[in-house]
Amino acid sequence: MTKHLLAVLFAGAGLGAFAQAPVKKLEAIKVTTAPKIDGSLDDEIWKNAPIATDFIENNPIAGRHEKPEERTEVKIVYDNDAIYVGARMYETSAARVARELTTRDQIANDDFIGIIVDTYLDGLNGSGFYSTAAGVQYDAKYSNGGDEDDTWNAVWESKVRVNDHGWTAEFKIPYSALRFGKKDVQTWGLNFVRRRQADNNQLFWNELDPKKNGLMNQEGHLTGLKNIDPPLRLAFYPYFSTYVNHYPYNTPGVKNTTNSVNGGMDVKYGINQSFTLDVTLIPDFGQVQSDNKVLNLTPFEVKYTENRPFFTEGTELFNKGNLFYSRRIGAQPVNYGAAGENLKAGETLISNPTETKLLNATKLSGRLSNGLGIGVFNAVTNTANAVIEDASGNKRLVQTAPVTNYNILVLDQTLKNNSDIALINTNVTRFGQDYDANVSGVVFNLKNKANSYNISGYGMMSNLLYADKPTVTGFNYEIGGGKTLGNFTWNIYQNRVDNKFDPNDLGILFNNNYLNHTLNLQLSDYKPGKIFNSWSIYSTILYSRRSAPATYQNLNIFIGSFLSYKNKWSSNINFNHNLEGNDFYEPRVAGRGFRTPQETNLSANYNSPKSLRLNGGIFYRYRIYNKMGGRGADAEATYTLRVSNNFSFGQDVIWSPRYNNLGFSTKDTVNGNPIFARRNVQTLEHIFNIKYTFNNVMGLSFRLRHYWSKLNVLQYYDLAQNGELADLTTSNFNKNNDQNYNVWNIDMIYQWQFSPGSEISVAWKSSSQNNTTLASYGYFNNFNNTLNQPKNNNLSIKILYYIDYQNLKKKRR
Repeated sequence: MTKHLLAVLFAGAGLGAFAQAPVKKLEAIKVTTAPKIDGSLDDEIWKNAPIATDFIENNPIAGRHEKPEERTEVKIVYDNDAIYVGARMYETSAARVARELTTRDQIANDDFIGIIVDTYLDGLNGSGFYSTAAGVQYDAKYSNGGDEDDTWNAVWESKVRVNDHGWTAEFKIPYSALRFGKKDVQTWGLNFVRRRQADNNQLFWNELDPKKNGLMNQEGHLTGLKNIDPPLRLAFYPYFSTYVNHYPYNTPGVKNTTNSVNGGMDVKYGINQSFTLDVTLIPDFGQVQSDNKVLNLTPFEVKYTENRPFFTEGTELFNKGNLFYSRRIGAQPVNYGAAGENLKAGETLISNPTETKLLNATKLSGRLSNGLGIGVFNAVTNTANAVIEDASGNKRLVQTAPVTNYNILVLDQTLKNNSDIALINTNVTRFGQDYDANVSGVVFNLKNKANSYNISGYGMMSNLLYADKPTVTGFNYEIGGGKTLGNFTWNIYQNRVDNKFDPNDLGILFNNNYLNHTLNLQLSDYKPGKIFNSWSIYSTILYSRRSAPATYQNLNIFIGSFLSYKNKWSSNINFNHNLEGNDFYEPRVAGRGFRTPQETNLSANYNSPKSLRLNGGIFYRYRIYNKMGGRGADAEATYTLRVSNNFSFGQDVIWSPRYNNLGFSTKDTVNGNPIFARRNVQTLEHIFNIKYTFNNVMGLSFRLRHYWSKLNVLQYYDLAQNGELADLTTSNFNKNNDQNYNVWNIDMIYQWQFSPGSEISVAWKSSSQNNTTLASYGYFNNFNNTLNQPKNNNLSIKILYYIDYQNLKKKRR
């Protein structure tokens, strides 16, 4: 829900110190009879409970108090098992309550009410529980003062009702969904947040000032919690799944249709009141959304989004220092490319797995009462073997990956003034002849008492450990700080990565060997004017040098703006200019550099509010980037049409043409020198979505993505030693480097949450991918050919069942 909640929170920060608003407090009342969770608020226990009201707007007009006829009233009671939230959101009529149906954890054109609790009162970490006016649940974890992890899922109850005076909601949040210390009397950090689509505004109980940096450090207090004990948190999530896969190989001895049956389990165990152990045994991630694959013309790998739930949920501690890229686990075998290097006469490589099999993974995380967070992550992948066959049909295996253990250890200590410091270690151990990898580091963020200035940074050391040669050790550091409070903010940073630092066995770093200096400036105004509700202007200047040998790389100047209009629309206007520089990565040959021409970009986008039945946005960026007539553009148009509260559809179309683009193409086959090309590249990406939601626990989604990129080489060049392009002096290279790349994906998923924490899902996936040198067709001929390509079709059914130990105990009693 980052784009729904947190995107509006940090639009700006700091000019000078000003008076701190008093912290609001709400007393929770202990009850002996729990309210019935039906959304009606007619239980006797709600009548005398203290009320949290007078919410204050954060967006679009910061600091404005809610109107009496649109007021919010929230109450909290608790017993020995859970805390209960009763909320009433007033409106002048039921028609002003937005309640589009979605599946769990999705927010569309919806009003919502949410509670955020900081059970350790550290101003850094918290848990959020939300319900839309359509009764759809959403929950999230918060860390580092406001980073939102919306993949976290808890098991809790909620109900809503809509009437002529607005809508009401009731929550039951069991203590098993929270972590808290064992104290006789407790005070928790607390805030409530309400979203109103009718006026496109967002309000908080304890004021969230956009001129201050952070979410959790601007919380109120929940008092009156007495004699509550953290329960034994133990839950099991066994699953069963079955798959049918069809691909038209139409080859003798090869089946077109295959099937499989899988089973496994996730376990969540609260070791004590502070720490939770998460284990996944024989996991199945076959129903996650397909990757958005692209034609990669850069010298760097593509970073894909992690869609596997175990690796996204509750990983905030492990993401400290950006040393954890979870897609490394279960990725391409370490020796994948070497499988066919030593083929004997008559041998053929008939199979070479592109992924390693994940056997199990474990997470242990929590935070002590003294603010020390501890995280331990471990995962094990199985061996991978390529299959080689000789002319007589005899087969042999070639190991491309050994059994591999991935491990992360994090110690994160919170300090005064919402500061923190963390120690991190990542380790990859391969049980075989392959190298091991280890990275250690320290990360810190220190703030003054007013949270108006900070100093932050990190220091890292990587080691690649070989059995037959010396260990390779590299270093990386960043240090900087700035002003984080008020209308005007700034920060300045220096980042150096030496030429041996390599965290890529469990992390991701596109390139090393650089020294960067960055200056960021931002000026914001949150007072409404005649045209704008608020506006921000920001600028970044980046100066980069190669670290060793020291050489200038580039100077980049960026100026941008964000404008929030009185009509509830918003826009960005941005300007970016890169001066001439040196690119030491594009040539793909060590020691060589490419003299990059200057590049200028001008972009703008305009977005409508989601409250409109037809909403969307447009984006356009124009590029001028070399002396040979180089130019390009990036254009994007999106829309969503809400036909009803149950049904909506939308499109996202992105067009990115490049004319006279310069870049690496191939290598001289004799001396290995890089050959560059001037080329035209046309890229068109089309995503079409359909959503039909039956009720707040059952829905159907359809996503179609077609990606097409066509590259036509216009002229080849030698790369001279001075980095300039020169006329060709060789013919020793492959001259057919045109490309026509297509990706087709359909992801259609039916989900039914038949009881809290339990789900049945049915998924259909259809995919094809091809890359040819036939690049003469236009888009529509190419699209027709793509439709006629053989496609892999996969149908799966998965049943996940939630078993709570506490519920089992009660049933036995």
